[in-house]
Amino acid sequence: MALIHVTVYEDESFDRAFSRFKKLCSREGILKEVKQRRFYEKPSDKQRREKQRRIRKQKRLAMKRGGRFN
Repeated sequence: MALIHVTVYEDESFDRAFSRFKKLCSREGILKEVKQRRFYEKPSDKQRREKQRRIRKQKRLAMKRGGRFN
């Protein structure tokens, strides 16, 4: 996990600084990782999920290139 630092400037409101913080967290994928780590995931389930993610990515790239994925 990465540490996020947000500097609050003098003229900046809290809401503006908080929105910058949330944007940085979403870019780093921190919230996604926290949700995944909420419960224990067996290694076999993790491998299955990663494999499905790779297959989806290959299909998406194949469709982008105009080819078919079998």
